[in-house]
Amino acid sequence: MADNSENCTHNCSSCSSNCKSRDLHVSLREGASVRKVIAIVSGKGGVGKSLVTSLLACKMNKLGKKTAILDADITGPSIPESFGLSHERAVGDGNALFPVMSKNGIQLMSMNFLLEHENDPVIWRGPVIAGAVKQFWTDVNWKDVDYMFVDMPPGTGDVPLTVFQSLPISGIIVVSSPQQLVSVIVQKALKMAKTMNIPVLGLIENMSYVKCPDCNKEIKIYGESNIEEVAAQFEVPLLGKIPIEQNISSAVDSGNIEDLDIPYVDKACEAVQKL
Repeated sequence: MADNSENCTHNCSSCSSNCKSRDLHVSLREGASVRKVIAIVSGKGGVGKSLVTSLLACKMNKLGKKTAILDADITGPSIPESFGLSHERAVGDGNALFPVMSKNGIQLMSMNFLLEHENDPVIWRGPVIAGAVKQFWTDVNWKDVDYMFVDMPPGTGDVPLTVFQSLPISGIIVVSSPQQLVSVIVQKALKMAKTMNIPVLGLIENMSYVKCPDCNKEIKIYGESNIEEVAAQFEVPLLGKIPIEQNISSAVDSGNIEDLDIPYVDKACEAVQKL
């Protein structure tokens, strides 16, 4: 059967194709190797998906695993900045693109590595953006990757659908923040994953609290979270809570995220290794 995924309108209600019975996964280029793919998702922007993606890749790298990040947020890439590589550009040999390597050997591919200037906007429609993400999988010479983390754009539209259909996703981690509105949107991401039969490894709450520098008390500046209730409702584990800390934001802003040694994603890494 021919693969008509390029012509997909993403409107399943009016489509006669039975995609669940077809394998729409696209292949890596010859010689590339990726063993496990974990997508970091949320229904809303600004909750810290890129931070969680970077922390997971760095932690797994420190555990001796070969890791990679595919930055699927084409119009708002932030991965290069976190690793201090915003001025780097990806190169190719006419047949394939080569990922940009971080100082500790994490393989990275992001739209910003392909732009002439890092602040150039990407003004593309959804299907073109989705096609670019697919090419990051098919055209990049990923070498012996144990764990690839996909930094997803917010929402449940073209790009998440393309990633879920086209890449062999082993599982997703959903990122939230304590605001009640975010919790509602996170449930949309969880329901999308369930609809598409994508395993959910668990939830991570970012910006969970701030610790008082004097008494060490946890101050919940966004109010009480209901992340435990959401996790229980969808029967998925809560993998961690990341506080607001100056050392985290400073490391990201200075491009030194690989220098962080924090425990907040340890439980998530354990879930990833159990795949």
